[in-house]
Amino acid sequence: MLSAAAILLCFASLLHRNFSLHDQVHHLRGQLGAATAKLQSCIVVMDSSLDMSSAFSDQSNDEFVPSRSLKNFSLLLSLSALYAPIIILKYIDLLSRLRRSRGSEDVAFNKRLAYRVDIFLSLHPYAKPLVLLVGTMLLIGLGGLALYGVTDDSLSDCLWLSWTFVADAGNHANAVGLGPKLVSVSISIGGMLVFAMMLGLVTDSISEKFDSLRKGRSEVIEQSHTLILGWSDKLGSLLNQICIANESLGGGTIVVMAERDKEEMEADIAKMEFDLKGTAVICRSGSPLILADLKKVSVSKARAIVVLAEEGNADQSDARALRIVLSLTGVKEGLRGHIVVELSDLDNEVLVKLVGGDLVETVVAHDVIGRLMIQCARQPGLAQYGKISLASRTVNSILKDGLSWSECNLKMC
Repeated sequence: MLSAAAILLCFASLLHRNFSLHDQVHHLRGQLGAATAKLQSCIVVMDSSLDMSSAFSDQSNDEFVPSRSLKNFSLLLSLSALYAPIIILKYIDLLSRLRRSRGSEDVAFNKRLAYRVDIFLSLHPYAKPLVLLVGTMLLIGLGGLALYGVTDDSLSDCLWLSWTFVADAGNHANAVGLGPKLVSVSISIGGMLVFAMMLGLVTDSISEKFDSLRKGRSEVIEQSHTLILGWSDKLGSLLNQICIANESLGGGTIVVMAERDKEEMEADIAKMEFDLKGTAVICRSGSPLILADLKKVSVSKARAIVVLAEEGNADQSDARALRIVLSLTGVKEGLRGHIVVELSDLDNEVLVKLVGGDLVETVVAHDVIGRLMIQCARQPGLAQYGKISLASRTVNSILKDGLSWSECNLKMC
């Protein structure tokens, strides 16, 4: 299609050059005829003046014939370029039907052509604007040739007039004559279709942009932020404690990425109704297993990365956490912060640490809760303050001191 458009543009430029030269020759001959007519009026002898006028009138009539034939050729060319593809497609479709009737199982040419067009429009992002631009240029070119064939104007004026008909449908009201009116109305109808398609493309692009912003598909450009991967019931308490830990730093940024809709996550966080204390919480929709989604939330620039365990089967949750750690270690830019992974089974802790290395700190929820219950049983007053204090100091240590969970538990003990 691009090659055909380029060839057509070259042919149109050559044709325009030829027509302009013909117009210039015709204009010079007209000026020569006018000068000759003025010279005739100065001649005293009547007979000789009559002879000269008849000769020049015959010459002007001979000159008008090729100009009129050129206009007829341009009109015929525009109509042929408009209807030839339709006739060719119908003829090829008829041949394909005849071949299928003989027992062949080939797909019809029209279906194959429609399939290729569909693939072209689907794969290339700029295919639709390009097709619209080519269609507009063809409409202006064919319309200009048709106007050149039915009017006495030059080709350049006809092309400009064709563009005005495409841009504004009301300009054809000044057309005089049956031929110019039919051509101008046809160009105006094509212009209305072109601008309707252009308006549809602009509307679709704006709608897609707003949908991507609403669904959390835009990129997060942050540094030294806390990244939370996943969603669980523990997210509210985790956000609250991180906000308390960031209060001494004047606030911070928390980015939450989960396989949920952005609006739902923001609504659930708003329902928690706790004080953010200057910390901004940004939600994004994506999968932690996809490297492109991890880059979208600036994983390489995060100060700390927290991987939450899923609700349900412990082995499946830990397997997913292991895959997330593998995805994080595969970031080419490298990780600036450390990784905190919540596990459901204590037996899987060694495997996750083996894969993550020194960057990974594991937290087994059941093990921590069991130890906390034993401490509360031995010290009855710890049950009122120990849970919040332990979570607060643990999160604060991870974010500020870089201590491990086991070191924090030893400190509390």
